[in-house]
Formats: sequence, C-alpha cells, structure tokens
Amino acid sequence: MTMPKTLNNLTAHQIHDVLRAGSVTATEIAEAYFKRIAEVDPKVLAYVDVWREFGLAQAAKVDETVRRGDDPGPLAGVPIGLKDVLCTRQGYTTCCSKILKGYRSPFDATVVQRLESAGGVFLGKLNMDEFAMGSSTENSSVQVTRNPWNLKCVPGGSSGGSAAAVAADECVISLGSDTGGSIRQPAALCGCVGMKPTYGRVSRYGLVAFASSLDQIGPFSKDVEDLAIALNVICGKDPHDSTSADLPVPDFTKSLRQDVADITIGLPKEYYTDALNAEMREKIEAAIAVLQKLGAKVVEVSLPHTDYAIACYYIICTAEASANLARFDGVRYGYRSPSSGDVHDMYSNTKTEGFGPEVKRRIMLGTYVLSSGYYDAYYLKAQKVRSLIRRDFLDAFDKCDVILAPTSPTAAFEIGEKTDDPLEMYLSDIYTISVNLATIPGMSMPCGLTKRGLPAGLQIMAKPFNEETMLRVAYSYEKNRGFEMGAPPIGARAR
Repeated sequence: MTMPKTLNNLTAHQIHDVLRAGSVTATEIAEAYFKRIAEVDPKVLAYVDVWREFGLAQAAKVDETVRRGDDPGPLAGVPIGLKDVLCTRQGYTTCCSKILKGYRSPFDATVVQRLESAGGVFLGKLNMDEFAMGSSTENSSVQVTRNPWNLKCVPGGSSGGSAAAVAADECVISLGSDTGGSIRQPAALCGCVGMKPTYGRVSRYGLVAFASSLDQIGPFSKDVEDLAIALNVICGKDPHDSTSADLPVPDFTKSLRQDVADITIGLPKEYYTDALNAEMREKIEAAIAVLQKLGAKVVEVSLPHTDYAIACYYIICTAEASANLARFDGVRYGYRSPSSGDVHDMYSNTKTEGFGPEVKRRIMLGTYVLSSGYYDAYYLKAQKVRSLIRRDFLDAFDKCDVILAPTSPTAAFEIGEKTDDPLEMYLSDIYTISVNLATIPGMSMPCGLTKRGLPAGLQIMAKPFNEETMLRVAYSYEKNRGFEMGAPPIGARAR
C-alpha cells in the first residue's frame, strides 16, 4: 500500500497492513497521535485526560508481539479514544461531572477490555455532556469541545469529544454512547462515521447509566470499514450484562460489498416535510440517487407516531435518569459538599453543588413523572407510546430493508446558540431518538458539506440485529458517492 503523508491519516485497516509489513511500529503511530493531540487539542478541547505513558506502554506491547511473530489482534496499534462515561482503571471516570471529579474506577468496562485484548492503544478520555445529557457538549463541567470544521460551532453531543477527536485526527477510532442520538448526531456534525448498534448487541457493563433501557455503546471511525472492524471486537454476549443478547456475532467486514441491487430503501414521509432544512434535504436526496443508480429500489413508508417521539423520549429518559443518578449522594464515592450540617443537608448540598443545570432539570422532570398520581398519566403512557413507535418501524421494515433519513435537522450550530432554550436543543435529536425507543440499529455517515463548509449527515436504520445490511448500504454509498469529504480546517495536514 502507498503510505499517506502523515501517520495521522491512517485508518485502522491501513494500520493493520503497515504494522504487519514492518513499515512502521505501533510506538511510532502512538507518538504521532500524542503529538497531534498536543498540537490541535488546545483548540478542539476533545480530551479531558490524556494517557501518554499508558498508551506508549500499550504500543510497546504490540510491537513486542509483532516482533515475536504472534498475532497482535485486529486493532493492533490502533489509537483509540474513550468517552468519559466508560469505566476504566486507568485515569479517571467522571462523566464530565463535578460530582464524580477525581473518581477512579476499580474495573474496566467490558468494551474497554475487548479493545485492549484486540491490541488497541488508548490515548485517553474524551469530553462529553455531563452524564450524557445534551446535544452539544456544552453541558460538560470541564470544557466546551469545538467542532474541527468550525471552532465557533458545537461538535454535537453528548459524545462530542469522541466525534471531534476522530474528525481532527486525534485518534483513529473512538467509543461513545447513544441514548437518543448521542453517537449519530455528533458524527453527522463532525463529518465522521458513527453507529448505535441494536440494543443488546454490545455489553453495557461499565457504562455509567443515564437511561438503562435506551443507552447503547458504539464506535466512531473515519470510514465504514473501520466501523465494521470495531464492531467485530466490541459486540457479543457478556455474562456481566443480562441485557446483552445471546446471539452469534457475524464478521461485519464480510458485509462490506458494493452491491445494493436487491436492497429496498424506505423513506418515511413524516421525516421529509417542509420542516426539513432545504440544504439537508438536497444532500440526502443526492445520496439516495447514488444508491438508486447502483440498483437500490426506493419506497415511501410511514412512521405515524413520529410526532409523539420527543415527548415520549423525554419522559422515559428522565424517569430512568432520576432513578440511576440517585446513587450519587456523597456517601460512597465522588464529590461531597463540605457545607453539610446533617445527613439531609449533605444529600441536598452535594447534589445541588455537584450536578449541572441540565442534569438537575432532567432529574426533577423524571422524579415528577414517576411520582404518585402522575406515574400512570406520564410514564406508563409513554411506555405504551414507545411500543407503538417500535411497531411503526417493524411494520415499515416489512416493506423495506433499510430506512434513510437525515441525522440532524441542521448542520452544526454555533456555541451558545441554543443554550437558553432547552426545548430547541432537544429538537436537535428529532430524527435520532426514535431509533433508541425502537431499540433498532442506526448509523450516520457524511453525505457532503453545506455552503458554510459544515458536514451533513445521512442516517441509515435497519431491522433489529441487522447491522450487516446497514453496513452494506453504507459501504456502497461511501465507495460511489463521487466526492471526498476532505479535511477540517483545524491544523493543516494532507489527506
């Protein structure tokens, strides 16, 4: 293979080739990425904790394995960033919240163990909205991550640091979590590939819970092939997570072929309305045209309960957040308010001082909808609507293999633009939350740049546990879309 001009341009599958060819070492690759972080992260602010010593030690182990002639693993030497919602023994696990500042986990999340066993090299922890609650990464208690395509804009959220780090070549692959679009929306805004697998496809053991029936871990990558490689590693049954599916994991790389002649694409009429930004519609329609030219058929489908998705989601997710975050009380771990006269004061002051405004807002909403007299009116009704939304998707998939839609209603918006209006911020996830409610897989990939030079995202959705078809469509589009995304303006580098 032809070596790129810099090691930071390498994809995971290219790293696989050059390591085995002896063209470069894992240590050299890791050094290049730590140098890149030092150069551009003061502007992007994707990392909240950089693990230089630890990462170089992991790279040295990979090099030793290669020297012995042993198999170093499918992700050997690949620089990886981890969202700060994943438990790791190395460094801190804070969910970018004051209430967990300085917390060290005694164990690694299952996905972290699997990535390390596959030869991955960890660069550090990545910024996020506090406890994964947000769509812009502005809710972090640490810093506001910037979009590499325009430093005045948000990278999306809640996995904004994970998306920005991949887009800015500060890692090759990163992990995020997706509760209502927190992988797909930042992937769209930052111009990279990101997937929320089917609920249960990836173990949630070691993922600090926001809303347990909606949360799912997934990867960000530079291209579709890297995404498939990462999925091969992190998917599969885990005895530590009773909700992980006991199903065989296919080799997702085998689904990467440029053949969609037998694929039927569904376009939900509820998504393609006048409310859709004209520029976004143009990009999505151009992507659909590429797949049609390759032989895919297009049909209109209906998701009739779409209008209820936002209300349904924000009842269920806040209710589950209220229950999950009750454990952060200042007693066992994390922050404890110094101004506490008695136990009641300690609980109250710790939560008041430790949680940010958005987290407190969602806890209060969730506590309200679960309270006596309101449970049936709100939470129970939302669960019934959730069942209807899931049925909408399953009925639609009787007519098509995948559903194509925008990922985000707009390209990246400016920092501070929506912080004063929580409802407007919530609407940023209008095209993504239904996927979590329906527990189906969804992914986002770049489909061009807007006139302002910001990425647009194409969302692909598939039947439960049918990530293979989704990847096949994505790969076909990526290889035939007829343009290159190029590189964000942050930090001059060739691609």
